[in-house]
Amino acid sequence: MRDKIWYSFPIQLFLLHLRKNLGLVLIWIALVGVILEYFGVVLGIPFLFLDPEYLHQVSWVSFFLMGIGFACLTMGFHMATYIMDGRHFPFLAIVKRPFIHYCVNNGLIPLIFYIIYIIKFVSFQLGNNPQNDWEVLYYFLGFVGGGVVTYSVIFGYFSLTNKDFFILFAGTVDKRLRKVRLTRANVLSQYKDLKNQNYKVLYYLGTNLRPEKVRPDISRFEGTKLLRVFDQNHLNLFIIQIVLILFILFLGFFKENPYLQLPAAMSATLLFAILVMLVGAISFWLRRWATFAVFSFLVLANYFSNFNLLNRPHEAYGLDYTVPPVVYSLAHMDSLLTPEIVEKDRNNILNILENWRAKFPDESKPKLVMIAASGGGQRSALWTVKILQSIYTIGKGEVMKHTELLTGASGGVLGEAFFREVYLRSLTDSLINPTDEKYLDQISADNLNPIIFTLLVNDLLIRSQNFHYNGHKYLKDRGFSFENQLNQNTEGILDKPISAYKEPEFLGTIPLLPVTTLITNDGRKLVISPHSMSFFGTSMLGRLGADEKKQTIDFLRFFAAHDSENLRFLTALRMSATFPFVTPNIQLPTQPIMETMDTGLSDNFGIQDALRFMYVFQVWINENTDGVVLITIRDSEKVTEIAPSFPPRIFEKIFTPLKNIYANWDNVQTIQNEVLFNYMAESMPFDLERIEFEYAPEKVQVEDLTVSQETMQRASLNWRLTSREKKSILESVYTLKNQSALRRLEELFAKNQPIVEDSVQLKDDNAQ
Repeated sequence: MRDKIWYSFPIQLFLLHLRKNLGLVLIWIALVGVILEYFGVVLGIPFLFLDPEYLHQVSWVSFFLMGIGFACLTMGFHMATYIMDGRHFPFLAIVKRPFIHYCVNNGLIPLIFYIIYIIKFVSFQLGNNPQNDWEVLYYFLGFVGGGVVTYSVIFGYFSLTNKDFFILFAGTVDKRLRKVRLTRANVLSQYKDLKNQNYKVLYYLGTNLRPEKVRPDISRFEGTKLLRVFDQNHLNLFIIQIVLILFILFLGFFKENPYLQLPAAMSATLLFAILVMLVGAISFWLRRWATFAVFSFLVLANYFSNFNLLNRPHEAYGLDYTVPPVVYSLAHMDSLLTPEIVEKDRNNILNILENWRAKFPDESKPKLVMIAASGGGQRSALWTVKILQSIYTIGKGEVMKHTELLTGASGGVLGEAFFREVYLRSLTDSLINPTDEKYLDQISADNLNPIIFTLLVNDLLIRSQNFHYNGHKYLKDRGFSFENQLNQNTEGILDKPISAYKEPEFLGTIPLLPVTTLITNDGRKLVISPHSMSFFGTSMLGRLGADEKKQTIDFLRFFAAHDSENLRFLTALRMSATFPFVTPNIQLPTQPIMETMDTGLSDNFGIQDALRFMYVFQVWINENTDGVVLITIRDSEKVTEIAPSFPPRIFEKIFTPLKNIYANWDNVQTIQNEVLFNYMAESMPFDLERIEFEYAPEKVQVEDLTVSQETMQRASLNWRLTSREKKSILESVYTLKNQSALRRLEELFAKNQPIVEDSVQLKDDNAQ
């Protein structure tokens, strides 16, 4: 009995993969780790598999597609390993439908994964409080249905094309194989290897899942003929691999069709399937030279990757790249930060502040409000909009009318920009209510599926598709997919050039919103605004000269020759929210090339920009306002309890230092911001009050809300949120601290009288 199990075909294949194909096995191990939430929880990767979304909803169709994705990965695993190792088990050549028998016996590793995945996703969905348990059953049936359909099609093809020993040599296929020089060489080479290898198998599972005994007379069959059976099977496998890969890449021409924007997790499984199938294809053609060929390909690809054909830039939409690039040098930066230029920009903002002040004729000195929102992907965007809506209900929008500056990073800026646009439209359209819940749905709608799908079918190869914007042609990439999906989610209200906000900002109708992005070349900030703000980059009047390192670059003036005023506002938001690998770094038309990424690496909370602004205009603020109220919207707690520590293991000693740098980056920035804020609060000639909102789902304490343990968990850093994560974000407004912050704003602004705007006399724009 022991030999019957140990020398069974499934067990021997499992051991063979552990010895020889560990790289392929690690793919399954990595997926299990993700599914069990051991890896990628902070980024929300497990939820892409456990709660897949298609056409903006989780349904049986999304799980049906997941079934197809995992079936493709499973078949890719079977094909690759059959091509590489099937010849080591010659008894397969004399059984009917050898490849199908191989798949049945090679299913142990995929079976373990399927069991874990089904248990986990069913448990996860039941924890989402579905309307009824039948809904989860539909998801399960959808997943099973996707797998059944895929397996039926592929196995149907193989049952018609793959031949066993007796059929093959009874017909003419052997003659065709003999004519293929490469195949004949492969057979002879494999036959030599086969004589030196011994993989003992006594039993195998038949297609009816019953154990069957291996024929004892396998040695009487000619070895080279047995191997030709495998080569004929391999050729069919190679054909279907190429067809599947080409089909997936063909979908790239229609990637903007919403019906083809597959769930992000499915795109990931298809990518794994392609990689696994390529391993089998390369092994089929190159055999012993496969490793050398792959290594050589990687070296050559790295060498040629900086050629123009393979290294075309990811561009900022709206800029004119046909104009010669601007010189990116210290001397040129200094020439744009002279005292005269800084004074001109400062005077322009003073005019804007005067226009803002004119909105309050009945107040001797109104409060000036600044709002800083932290980055954090879609989590932060939704949290920011929710808080701004809650603030808007105070005094019928009184806080928003007193707000003159919005700052932040990444998702926080995206949320601020979206709410500001809704607020602007509400001023001229009484039917628009900025507190409408539909805006929460729009800002939190999935934006990840098109990004990952574009990465799969377009960005991993040579980008070739173009689109036109503002009279210029640009290459499509996953950055375009991000903007396009965000534009659709928000019904197109943000699709305008940055210059569209110049007049409403100048008139004081809406707050200023300088969008900042980090320049990876030197760590400076690039400040994007329809109004030049050179005073962010130097001393108050630029008088320190060569002894001062310039901190920022004014985008509008620096790229004036490249039509900077027509930069797409959606592109500006993306530049501030460029998460590594998800959306590509943008290359700007400079020499040397300037690249930008998420500004959260420099200041994830936007507090530094707000404090800098009030420092520059402290005299005006002191003379014309009753002080500043700085509202901070954080997507994390500012003060947390010290976590317990335990003696580290060996691997933890290696990775913990890097992990601590990442985990404490927010803490480092928070401490720096505390130092700056305390200094400003003590040194400014006006009152400075800070009111903080924090996303802390574990601190929600409201009796009439049903708050589960899962809802209390933090939402992931991602561009896609599950329904559970959305609920945890929206309910966090009910923490004691956030409710206290809202009450403080009510004390400050609910008592104010309605603003009279009709009689406002606005200043001319003399500074432009």
